[in-house]
Amino acid sequence: MIDEDGFRANVGIILCNCDGKVFWGKRLGQESWQFPQGGIDQGESPIDAMYRELHEETGLQRDQVEIMGQTRGWLRYRIPHYMIRRRSRPLCIGQKQRWFLLRMLCRDGDVNLQATQKPEFDHWEWVDYWTPAQQVVFFKRKVYRRALNEFALLLESERDA
Repeated sequence: MIDEDGFRANVGIILCNCDGKVFWGKRLGQESWQFPQGGIDQGESPIDAMYRELHEETGLQRDQVEIMGQTRGWLRYRIPHYMIRRRSRPLCIGQKQRWFLLRMLCRDGDVNLQATQKPEFDHWEWVDYWTPAQQVVFFKRKVYRRALNEFALLLESERDA
């Protein structure tokens, strides 16, 4: 779903473990790493899209995670001009994302990157909370920082409780 401004509706997932580390996935056949994310289908709510994308990209189910929070609004990023598919209609110039912070309730061994016929990742690891904001592809860094900043206080207050 692309809105009138050219932004595709999307969800982003920050999956953390009990140590506050976050899931970091290596894109299939590439050297780039990112959080799980994906488009929202027509008629699908952001939460339903998040659970679908979570399963497609990590193999995890609803009962294996706990929603800790979601961003207050949409976070947007623009795709670099040279990456825009000019022949596509409607034209997509970027993504607007609703981000979710999840806690994994199961074992690391329950992650299955081959859960679907079209895997997104070929490797994953737990990394320090702020690492992705420095390592993700340059045009996503600002939106990653915004999502991580919004959730940082939530994680910190939970650890202090």
